[in-house]
Amino acid sequence: MKIASLLLLFVSFTSWSQEWQTDFAEAKEMAIAEDKPIILVFQGSDWCAPCIKLDREIWQNEDFISYAKENYIMLLADFPRKKQNRLAEEQQLKNNQLAETYNREGNFPLVVILDKTGKVLGQTAYKKITSKEYINLLNSFLL
Repeated sequence: MKIASLLLLFVSFTSWSQEWQTDFAEAKEMAIAEDKPIILVFQGSDWCAPCIKLDREIWQNEDFISYAKENYIMLLADFPRKKQNRLAEEQQLKNNQLAETYNREGNFPLVVILDKTGKVLGQTAYKKITSKEYINLLNSFLL
């Protein structure tokens, strides 16, 4: 019984978790193959309060996850500060390169909407709105 409960919990969690990419080249390949825009998110997952709110209120929202799975390639560039959350050096270098190109001012959170080739279509940040309103905001950059 315990195993069945754990399996159900795992399946439920994985079906509603965001599918984040962490490699820009791979995200672009996926975006081209699937003809989808890229949503690039710069966050400080363990220190930035608005980043944490954006994650909880939007990225972890079931409506957003379901919509994003069908309509976007989600790319995450995280910049944690706590030692125990430190990224692998290779990943940190990739994130630094993304920041050099798309987030020179070092804004957190920063949500950059890119076409499938990596061209910036727009950007936004945390907004105290519903996930459906956030989807509409992101989609407004695609017009």
